[in-house]
Amino acid sequence: MTTRAARFRALHAAGQPLVLVNAWDAASARVIAAAGAPAVATTSAGVAWTLGAPDGDALSRDAALEHLARIVHAVPAELPVTADIESGFGATPADVAVTIRGVLEAGAVGINIEDTERGSATGLRAIEDQQARIAAARSAADDAGVELYINARVDTYFRGAPEETVGRAEAYLAAGATGIFVPGVADSETIGALAKAIKAPLNVLAQEGTAPVAELAALGVSRVSLGSWVAEAAYALTRRAAVEAYTKGTYTELSGSYDFGELNTLMS
Repeated sequence: MTTRAARFRALHAAGQPLVLVNAWDAASARVIAAAGAPAVATTSAGVAWTLGAPDGDALSRDAALEHLARIVHAVPAELPVTADIESGFGATPADVAVTIRGVLEAGAVGINIEDTERGSATGLRAIEDQQARIAAARSAADDAGVELYINARVDTYFRGAPEETVGRAEAYLAAGATGIFVPGVADSETIGALAKAIKAPLNVLAQEGTAPVAELAALGVSRVSLGSWVAEAAYALTRRAAVEAYTKGTYTELSGSYDFGELNTLMS
């Protein structure tokens, strides 16, 4: 695990971003790994949907960790896996520490942890509170002897407070975060400014309008995540195929599907 953790950390380089096509179950993780992924990341939304829950702290810690272990087991042993743990699966920093111990037991060497607090007035957790949660995560990993990659998600662009982004990033890094994830930003000018202002690896979320990886690399981005987008696309195909079958009685949407034998062999 120590080797995988070091390898994962080294993959974050400004100008040569780590591209993560996020998985949501064992099969998607194995397909992504087989496509040449240097690491595998989970999407909390995709995982929640797979397990019959909505995204947004509705899934239980036990269910999430059990599912994570299956994903880790599904990919080659040397491949680093990082887990999206939403806001940490618990109300207190001590709860976050319990989650981290479970993440490490499952075999993952990285996490995303967000600062959204559902039900709060602003939608964002108080900075000091989030610092305590990140510090608890770092302490739990240090106790286990693992250099866990803590990707601190800053949800200011989702919550209408972009002016807080850099300040929150600095506070989270001081608390023990390794890198900073700022989703909700697509324009290159803003991404470039964030990459210059944040003194740590910057992760952006690919969305409609996001520049290609090569341009993001030139802006100084260290990590590009596809997030729930791939799972959404898979479910969109499912819906199109269902609508076509029920309305037209045809199956054209399924052309180009993964070959059954190839996929079955991949999962063997």
